[in-house]
Order: sequence, then structure tokens, then C-alpha cells
Amino acid sequence: MSSAVDALSPRSHYQCVGVGAGPSNLSVAALLHHHREIRNVFFEQKPEFSWHDEMFFVASSLQVSMFKDLVTLADPTNYFSFISYLHANGRIYHFLNAQFDRVSRIEFRNYLKWASDANRNIRYGEKVVRIDFDGSFVVETTKSRVTAENIVIGVGTEPHLPSFVNGNLGETQFHVSEFSSRSGNLGNKDVLIVGGGQSGAEAVFDLISRKGQSAPATVTWVSKRENFFPLDDSPFTNDFFMPCHSNHFYEQEYTARRAFVERNVLGSDGISEQTLRHIYQRLYTLRFIDNAPPAVALLPDRIAGGLYRDGARWVLEVDHMQSRRRELVGADVVIWATGFRSAKMEFLAPLLNRLQREETEFKINSEFAVLWDGPPDRRIFLLNAARHQRGLPDPNLSLTAWRSQRIIDCIRGTSRADVPQLPSFISWAAAAPAAERRNI
Repeated sequence: MSSAVDALSPRSHYQCVGVGAGPSNLSVAALLHHHREIRNVFFEQKPEFSWHDEMFFVASSLQVSMFKDLVTLADPTNYFSFISYLHANGRIYHFLNAQFDRVSRIEFRNYLKWASDANRNIRYGEKVVRIDFDGSFVVETTKSRVTAENIVIGVGTEPHLPSFVNGNLGETQFHVSEFSSRSGNLGNKDVLIVGGGQSGAEAVFDLISRKGQSAPATVTWVSKRENFFPLDDSPFTNDFFMPCHSNHFYEQEYTARRAFVERNVLGSDGISEQTLRHIYQRLYTLRFIDNAPPAVALLPDRIAGGLYRDGARWVLEVDHMQSRRRELVGADVVIWATGFRSAKMEFLAPLLNRLQREETEFKINSEFAVLWDGPPDRRIFLLNAARHQRGLPDPNLSLTAWRSQRIIDCIRGTSRADVPQLPSFISWAAAAPAAERRNI
């Protein structure tokens, strides 16, 4: 549709306009698909679907169950489930017979692309550049202008780098999000990986698995954590990823919420035990059987403090946390596995002074809508950008479908009439005082 038509046609008004088409908004779009009464459209600036396409390492897999897809935990009968994808592609029996412990990340990416391709309400190659408000939200993109009653923002994340990197990125220094295109020519080089999470671990395993002329001379792995810790995937920790805990977490004071996230970071940001086992087994083989490069140095409990050039090489300054001593680590290539942060939302500039904040985040209500001074029936829903308000699952796939359904219920002004999910075995909230209990 041309911008001229969009600017004039009454069909340019929507009940829901989505910004971004990553997993979070794909979930909303999938659950909205059979609600024909809610006109919706989702704009994505990328020309086609992609999802961490440069981070498909050797044997990389999801850290969550395949049931934590776009729709299943909110609507098990929805067409856009992972099981439906397997069935539609004629491979469901093969998948069962393969007895995978986890879904490969590549296959989950292919599932997401399948879901996006099947949804005509998603427009690729169209970037939202400005959102204003004039009774309805006015959304301007690079190709069109539409109005909306509700906005759903799911722009995802962008690479995070230490402040001292100063943009000196290229072939010899890059973020792990560019691994596939940047790491092809590392044979006989000294390679440094900074970051002790899953992506750093997968980059390390990829590099130490290389043989012959493609193998680096050395691989050094630096982490600020005291060791290379596993993801806590135990049953009771996984109760943090239930709707009832998300709701309980939301009701707590800010300082308590922030401290909780810091204490329990390994519930979402640790390394899978399978990846750690693969790395350890490969180290054993390199040292005791192959006696071949790369030589590997593991340096936990260190914080990167600076980076400078020494001729053609990089030198990373790291502070050893226990001894308080500064160390220098030299390398030909530095790979930053330092995580991601919520992407910038510059298109909200016209509304910024109307939106409430809580520290570094936009403040949201219990339905994930940003608190603002506009009409209560005009809402800006925010996905994957409120970890200190909604807890560990916010940037995770675990509660994506539940969150999407909650937003859709809010837009529709209805409540789901199906079977409610029972609460956790754990009592998260304090018991009522004895006097109150007697009156219950």
C-alpha cells in the first residue's frame, strides 16, 4: 500500500499497531490472528525475518522448553505453535524419533520465520520513525502513516559494549552478535572472548572445536563471574518463570525487585550444563589426547577495565577481583560477549515527556502498558523492556505467550473464560496476620 493511500484511506486506522516483529510481537500477532474484529498491523524495519542469525554456533540450542513458543502456553490450540510448524512441514514423526533434549536454535528460528511468513499483518522493510498522539496514536513509517488505538512495542535488544570500546569495531574487534560473518579467518591467531554467559560459552566452544589451519593459536576466555556458572534450570527456580511469580514480583518495591534480579541472575543468564560439558570435554581432548592448538586460558573473576593497541595487537586491561591486581591480556582479535540491552526507541520522542519512568525503564502497569497522561483507553504496551518490574522472564521466551494474551485481553476489554492455571506450589507472599486470618 502506498503512503499516499495510507494517509487518506479510512482503512489506515487500527485497533493495534505493533512496532517490531521479533518473537515478542510475533506472539501478539499470532494470538491476534483469529481475532478478525481487531484490525492490526506490525511494522518491522528489517527487509525479512531474522533472529540472531549470526549466532548459530556449533550445537546451539534453546535454553527453554519447546512449549514456550509463540502461543502454546496461552492457547494450545493455536495454529502458530511449534508443534503445528513441525506438522505443517511434514516432520513431526522425525522430530519425535530424533529424541532431542532441546530444540536447536536454528530450527526455532525457522519456526519463527514460518510463523511470520504465514501472517499477512506483518510488514517487513518498513521502519517506524515517529509516534505522536492526537486523540489516537499517529504512527509514521518510512512508507506510510496510520493511526492506532493501541501501540505494542517489541523492538527487542541491541548489542551492549563497554564504554571504553569507543566504536573501534571491525575484523579484529566485534560483538558476538556478528560472530558468523567475522570469525571465519581466525586460524593461528590469539583470540580473546570477554563475557561469561551463554553466547560467550558458545563462541568459546566453536573456536576450540576448530582443527588444522582454521584453529586459533590460543583462546582466552574472560568473565567477571567467579566461575563459569551453569544456568539454574531446576524445578523450583523455574517457578520464577510462572505468571503467578511475575505478578507477585510486580507488586514488590523497586529496591527489592532489583536486588532479586541480581541475586538470581543465573536463573536466566547462566550457561547450559550441556554447553559447559562440551567445553570441558573438548579441553580434556585438546590437552591430554590431541596435544594440539588452540591453547586455552580460562580467566574468571576479572573485570575488563580498558583496551588499547600495541602495534597490531589488542591489549585488554583486566582487574582480578580477589587480589585487586591488574593484568594485561594480549590478543589479535577481541570478541565481546557482553550481552544485550533494550533497543533505543527514538520514535517515541514526541511522547517522552508524557511517559512515566522508573529508574532506567518506562514504568508499566499490570497489563504491560506504559503509564502516561493520556486517555486510559489509549495504551502503549511495552515488551521485553521491564526486567526490573516484571522479573527474570521479561526478556526470556518463558512468559511471552502469557504476556501477549494479557495484552490482547486488555485491548479487547475481556477476560479469558478458559481453565485458569493453578498457582505455584510455593507461597511467594507473606501470610496474612493472625487477626486478618481469623476474619477470612
